[in-house]
Amino acid sequence: MARFHASVPRDPCPVGGDLPPRTALARSAYNHAMSRPAPPCAPFPAPEASTPSVLSVSALARAVREAIERDLPALWVAGEISNFRRYDSGHCYFVLKDRTAQVRCVMFRGRAALLGWMPQDGMEVEARAVPTLYEPRGDFQLNVETLRRAGRGALHAAFERTKAKLQAEGLFEGSRKRPLPAFARTVGIVTSTAAAALRDLLTTLARRAPSLRVIIYPTLVQGEGAARQIARAIEVAGERRECDVLVVGRGGGSIEDLWAFNEEVVARALAQCPIPTVSAVGHETDFTIADFVADARAATPTAAAVLVSPDAAEVARMLAALRLRLRRAQQRLLEQRMQRVDLASRRLVHPGARAREQGAALDHLRWRLASALQQGQARRGLALERVALALVQAAPDSRELRAGLERLAQRLAHAGERRLARSTARVERAQSSLGHLSPLAVLERGYSITRGADGRLLREAAAAAPGERIETTLARGILRSRVEPDGPG
Repeated sequence: MARFHASVPRDPCPVGGDLPPRTALARSAYNHAMSRPAPPCAPFPAPEASTPSVLSVSALARAVREAIERDLPALWVAGEISNFRRYDSGHCYFVLKDRTAQVRCVMFRGRAALLGWMPQDGMEVEARAVPTLYEPRGDFQLNVETLRRAGRGALHAAFERTKAKLQAEGLFEGSRKRPLPAFARTVGIVTSTAAAALRDLLTTLARRAPSLRVIIYPTLVQGEGAARQIARAIEVAGERRECDVLVVGRGGGSIEDLWAFNEEVVARALAQCPIPTVSAVGHETDFTIADFVADARAATPTAAAVLVSPDAAEVARMLAALRLRLRRAQQRLLEQRMQRVDLASRRLVHPGARAREQGAALDHLRWRLASALQQGQARRGLALERVALALVQAAPDSRELRAGLERLAQRLAHAGERRLARSTARVERAQSSLGHLSPLAVLERGYSITRGADGRLLREAAAAAPGERIETTLARGILRSRVEPDGPG
């Protein structure tokens, strides 16, 4: 295998247009953060004030949409149509799904009118779409530019069979993907020495990292026997362990030109390679089996060079930032040590001074104790005075009680006299009333009451029988007599 060492003049300008979709967002954020010039180092740097920025929901959604549309290119997505709806406006809405995931899609009227056939639920299709974010709902969606039916041609059927077989074996699982080295010292390239992609790779690597060592493993990339040669080159790179990361790829072409990278032998060689691998086959819209098996996929060979090589300018900025952080950390550590020395020096006191301080503290405690005793005695004296006053207030006064009893006795005597006078007057009034009503009062006026022998009142003379003894009651005294019969004439 040939070895190639590339060295060109350093260009500090980073290449931003060839970032692969998988790392574009992270790298763009990192480039933005590191693109600011490092502040000059000072012996005593001023503290930095950090003010957290607060975004509204609409600003966040807009920033995410812009980041997605900026860093994710138009691509082909395969899946099954579900919930297809075409509205009166001509716009089409549907879901593109597979066994484990789904994504919302929209195809506007102008694009749908050029389709020439009507999509339906359950159809397996391939959609060329632009990833974006629908801000009002915060939904990730695909703006579909065109659709084509999947499963056309023998090559596509063979592609699907190989893909399903290797996927069932777990060769596509993310758990087996290895991370790429952040600072690779040697990069291996499996491609054709006559390929234009090789020149792009070498140019980009030389511009980004002039000191990077490059080893080329030449092989056919299309035609009869190309798959076997590619697999063998990968095996040789794995056996030699000369590089930190291995790029396997070629430039764009038709599906027939790229078919060697869909062969099972190449996929298994990538899966068994002990070195982290990057698949860089064709253009952004081209997908091969090698892309699914490799540890990372680059949209283009140039993007693969960006993926495996650190940018010298970024590394320089990062080193400057780390140098500044280290200097500040050293300065903070020195200041802490100086403060500890000052504190220790303040704690180092002469024994005589310490004794005087302790004596003063003892005098202060003695004064506090005496003050506490005096205050306690004063509080107890006040408490005794309050108790004595309460006892005095609670003791009975015999003279006042005796005077009160005399006043009560006088009031009782006066009340009895008044009650007796009122009762006497009432009795006299009752006697007077009875005197007026008594029959005896009538007798005083010359009248009398006559009763028969049996005590009945006699109101007429005929009521008394001859010879009957009668009693006549006068005002004073009683007369007893006998009734004589009437004489003749």
